[in-house]
Amino acid sequence: MNAMLAILGLSGTELIIVLVAVLVLFGAKRIPEFAKGLGKGINEFKKASREVTDSLEAEATPPPSKIPPPNTAPQSASVPKPTETKVG
Repeated sequence: MNAMLAILGLSGTELIIVLVAVLVLFGAKRIPEFAKGLGKGINEFKKASREVTDSLEAEATPPPSKIPPPNTAPQSASVPKPTETKVG
């Protein structure tokens, strides 16, 4: 957070002045509404980026093939059936 404030060139006192000005301009009741809207926007952005990432990963991996390889016989044809014998 301090690095971000250093980039903006704000010191502690300037930050307090900005926060007080925002409080006076918008009022105490509107600030939570802004925060809620900001939170919903961030969640929507994360959801959209996750969907894009999932779709790109799905395109990168081919679906498994359901066609059996050629020249393979079913197992039931290659295994002889046991015969029944009566012991009497």
